[in-house]
Amino acid sequence: MLSSRVSRFSVPLSSAFARWGVVVAVGSWAGPLVAAENAAATNFTQKVEPILAKYCYDCHGNGISKGSITFDEFTSVGEMLSKHDLWTKVLKNVRGGLMPPREEDEILRPSAAEVEVLAHWIKYEAFKTDPKNPDPGRVTARRLNRVEYRNTIRDLMGFDFNAEVEFPTDDTGHGFDNIGDVLTISPLHLEKYLSAAETIVDKAVPKVAKIIRERSASGRDFRAESGGGNGEQLNARRATTVSRAFTVEHAEKYQLVIEYEVRGSFDFDAGRAKLICRVDGEERFVEDVVWSERRTIKREYEVDWSAGRHVVSFEVVPLPPVDGSPAAVATNAPPAPPAKGAGFRPGATSVTMRINTVQVRGPIDPRHWIAPENYDRFFPNGPAPDEPRAREAYATEVLQRFATRAFRRPIEASRLQQLVAIAKDVYSAPGATFEQGIGRAMMAVLGSPRFIFRVEQPDPASAGDRYPLIDEYALASRLSYFLWSSMPDEELFRLAERGELRRQLQPQLARMLKDSKSSALVRNFTGQWLQARDVEFVPINARVALGPSAPRNRDGRIEFDSAFRKLMRSETEMYFEHLLREDLSVLDLVDSDYTFLNERLAQHYGVPGVTGETLRLVKLPADSPRGGVITQGTVLAVTSNPTRTSPVKRGLFILENILGTPPPPAPPNVPDLEESKKEFKDREPKLSEMLAVHRANPMCSSCHQRMDPLGLALENFNALGGWRETEAGQPIDPAGQLVTGEKFAEVRELKRILRRDRKMDVYQCLTEKLMTYALGRGLEYYDVHTVDEIAARLDREGGRISVLLTSIVESPAFQRQRRDPPAPAVSHHSPARPITTTPSP
Repeated sequence: MLSSRVSRFSVPLSSAFARWGVVVAVGSWAGPLVAAENAAATNFTQKVEPILAKYCYDCHGNGISKGSITFDEFTSVGEMLSKHDLWTKVLKNVRGGLMPPREEDEILRPSAAEVEVLAHWIKYEAFKTDPKNPDPGRVTARRLNRVEYRNTIRDLMGFDFNAEVEFPTDDTGHGFDNIGDVLTISPLHLEKYLSAAETIVDKAVPKVAKIIRERSASGRDFRAESGGGNGEQLNARRATTVSRAFTVEHAEKYQLVIEYEVRGSFDFDAGRAKLICRVDGEERFVEDVVWSERRTIKREYEVDWSAGRHVVSFEVVPLPPVDGSPAAVATNAPPAPPAKGAGFRPGATSVTMRINTVQVRGPIDPRHWIAPENYDRFFPNGPAPDEPRAREAYATEVLQRFATRAFRRPIEASRLQQLVAIAKDVYSAPGATFEQGIGRAMMAVLGSPRFIFRVEQPDPASAGDRYPLIDEYALASRLSYFLWSSMPDEELFRLAERGELRRQLQPQLARMLKDSKSSALVRNFTGQWLQARDVEFVPINARVALGPSAPRNRDGRIEFDSAFRKLMRSETEMYFEHLLREDLSVLDLVDSDYTFLNERLAQHYGVPGVTGETLRLVKLPADSPRGGVITQGTVLAVTSNPTRTSPVKRGLFILENILGTPPPPAPPNVPDLEESKKEFKDREPKLSEMLAVHRANPMCSSCHQRMDPLGLALENFNALGGWRETEAGQPIDPAGQLVTGEKFAEVRELKRILRRDRKMDVYQCLTEKLMTYALGRGLEYYDVHTVDEIAARLDREGGRISVLLTSIVESPAFQRQRRDPPAPAVSHHSPARPITTTPSP
């Protein structure tokens, strides 16, 4: 077979070079090619061409172009070297053992040395990668997505603005919603951002320097003196007293504001009572309470209190019913029997009172007034001075600090003065306050592209380099939005200002991962990479998909409810977080002997000995098929169809997200899988049988040979991730053989094969996914070298996840940028075009 392959290669590419007018000499080129292309073409002819002739030209040469790919019809050296997508596919397929295709009678595959020769030529000659100074890739100005916007506002303003509700849904690209190329902006976005800026400032920024102090208590805070209960619901037919103490620091006048309501049912009730309010035992008011559909009463009093503790109480004194029947006035006595025909339901006790709020405002004397909540966050030096120049200087100081944090870098003096002018115009108006002027300028900051977009600049020291370092402020933002999905904190800003962040990168990475804000990385990365977000909404009809075997809770209802979906998502997030906190091998994502369960999820999985509602780390039994993410309910549910499992979706998920070798898109007019049922006229076929028929179609076979064995290995897991032994009344056979040749009997063996034999694929795939998320762009051919370097380091250092994270943030792709990145254009019509980041305050 080998000799026939070589004999068919009758026209070597060196002959094609001759047709281009290029004469090949021993070790040299003659002609007008640049030196790099000379070397690449020479090495191709001498080293790469023999490998292609040996393994590839039966299908991709000598006039044969399977998959529309051929290696011997390039019209020039330049064309050959420019086919970056082609050579990327070659590299992935050969490394992954997918090409050359496996044949029934033999396995003719390149040796490790031959694969290395091919990879070296592709990376460093076809891609022209300089390993000492690799291309860090293009930079697209990235709009904050909804999660990043919400977190940034929280950290900047101390206010929780629900951007997921208020803003349009973010587009996704390469599997993530933080990709600069798809984070477009439309007129609707602009309108929403301006409205949000106004709302946020109005809610978060104080409008005055001092306010009267308020102490507030609700009905729940008023406790009964005996017999339990509180002021949330007071019954007109039950005698009780509830009270609450307030402590004041100054002997002054205070304002007492009391709001309560009387509520009755729809039907009339004869019950009535007196509600007596006392302050320090002194009666303040008495309210005759009778039936009312709903009535709210507000009373205000001025009290002269000494410093110390003061008690406000409410007593309910039941009175005889209005119809004159005998009253039940003793504590805990039953209600009076109603008179017939009185127009209300017999036995009803529906006249109630509720203490809504009791506020103690004061002291009333302004000398004791206090700064509003959050005042120090925005005005760290207290109220503004009265002298105009000092007032303007303070406005400059406040806005400089705020805008620097909001823009994630120092603001230019000219733009700072624009902001100060906005503030001055407002606070100089009659009746306006300094704080109102600052708030108006802050609205301009939050509406600026410099806040909405992450704008990066090169480090001045390397600005003339081909691939300059990004400056330390940009590095701080890249770190914080990667790990926290939010803006840099004070320590990152301080290090960036001193030019010390790059030197302190590893300690800062460790610090940031320990911070609770790193849960954003766990939630947002796993939520999209593993599709954990989708499990809360994926449409699965458990009754149809599982039939009588559908898991049910204690009430007999099928248990795939909202709470159960959240349990599944939490298992996946806690699993990834455990890897992160304990610095474990990323290969545990494929297979392990542990997971996170509570009693309900453990019962669903069939894992004994787990009790309680709290999810916790559980060591799995030795024979458990669980362990790793691909056997978690999250992944199994999101890769199922609404009414059944989907081996195709599950196999595709593993290829795309675990091994990094997704098949090409399905060709048009592919017959539906359900049509395979026609071959089984007398019975309901298993999915594996239908797929075997589907796979026999030559148009479908190549892709399904890759997907189906992986997906069918998971057929013992139903659509909700529970275990089953049969399907369509027949035993399930999960055994299979990967397209790369490895055989397995069931899912545990499959996971061991992936962890042991395909670990480099796992390392490279996870590196690509996490780099895409960290950089906010899809990876290109020039990133292959960096991915390979990180994967090799992972292999040397036991696959620890800290190695992956450190390698990414230290990589040129994370630390550098191309010079003069193209500026995005504003969108007036198409939502697929990004906005211009024209600097403005």
